[in-house]
Amino acid sequence: MADSSAVSEKTALGPRQFDLDRCVHCGLCLNACPTYRELGLEMDSPRGRIYQMVQVAEGAPIAPSYVEHISLCLACRGCESVCPSGVRYGRMVEDARAEIEAHIRRGWFARRLRRFVFGRLLESRAALTFVGTILYLYEASGIKALVRAMGFLKMLGRLGDIAQLAPSAEPPFFFSQIGRTFPAEGRRERRVAFLAGCIANISFARLSEATVRVLQRNGCEVVVPEGLGCCGALHVHAGLPEDARRLARRNIDTVLAGGFDAVVTNAAGCGSTLKEYGDLLEHDPEYAGRAREFSALVRDITEFLDQKGLNPAMGPVDAIVTYQDSCHLAHGQRVRQAPRKLLAAIPGLSFKEMPASDICCGSAGIYNVVENEMSMRILAKKMESVNSTGAAIVATANPGCMLQLQAGVRLHGTGQRVMHVVELLDLAYRAK
Repeated sequence: MADSSAVSEKTALGPRQFDLDRCVHCGLCLNACPTYRELGLEMDSPRGRIYQMVQVAEGAPIAPSYVEHISLCLACRGCESVCPSGVRYGRMVEDARAEIEAHIRRGWFARRLRRFVFGRLLESRAALTFVGTILYLYEASGIKALVRAMGFLKMLGRLGDIAQLAPSAEPPFFFSQIGRTFPAEGRRERRVAFLAGCIANISFARLSEATVRVLQRNGCEVVVPEGLGCCGALHVHAGLPEDARRLARRNIDTVLAGGFDAVVTNAAGCGSTLKEYGDLLEHDPEYAGRAREFSALVRDITEFLDQKGLNPAMGPVDAIVTYQDSCHLAHGQRVRQAPRKLLAAIPGLSFKEMPASDICCGSAGIYNVVENEMSMRILAKKMESVNSTGAAIVATANPGCMLQLQAGVRLHGTGQRVMHVVELLDLAYRAK
């Protein structure tokens, strides 16, 4: 195995000086930044945060104000799409958070909670199944509906706002499908590995099943590999790159031994991290090349179907649909047109473009939990854009965005339905 201590030393250095020097402070990133749009504060813009990173790199202490400004960043990477200098801001803020984690000491409860969530829950099928079962019983018993109807969540203040974002559980959980192979319908054209992920197995089991069916309809033999699990995206965003590297190595070993034509994911946040395993493991002499080989196989489900060519044998879906760009699909992976082209291919569907569709909805991994107040402010603005379209369905390409938008519909919407693009395709295929 590679010497992980050498890798740790690299990440503890914070953002790379080369990346810091690329920013010319032109300010074109300001309007693309959700927190700057809300607050109008330079230190909560990409340019302002880079300035602070430079100060720390030159010896300034990691002060509480620095931690606050870096934490308030959604890491949506909208600034990358408009930056003329090609600043890799997403990587910089991840490095800054890793540096912060290496230098600050959290309270006892925060340390234990982070250790449980990132070190156990996201990596354990048993733990996720237990939590999912509790969530399901909470809903099936009627307690969840009663709590909402009686206004208990409002009485809890900010904690109640966070509870609004809790995902539902969808038994039977998709964990039961891990290790299975699903044959292609008709002639097999591709053999692909589908990333089941972690939380998606309990909260988006029906989405995963729809993804498998759509791939089958498009000539794919779909394998859900036993060893392909959590991608490490949440760990990277939380400043825990060593945990993410450990998960990446396992996923790389699993996929490269399987002889797949592609690795397909329906979660844009996961896909962005999977495509950047080469960066994550660039200082690992054993895995650097293998990581690049792995990442070259990764495709978002919308990207994969668009590149392959979509099976047109669909029935009508008579609905007005708008689309919210997932940040890590539009900005991280630069995939914008594929989801729209797939939606346009569905018979009967009327598409209405949303204003500012590529501005973050406020989800951003666990941002809507740890920075809930800002997240809700951003979501309220997003729902103004959603409502202006008059669409009955809000489509997106990331489970985290779906959870956030579902909360937005409950709080500010007009009864819209939130769906993944692949769920609409599945609906069309089943209507044929």
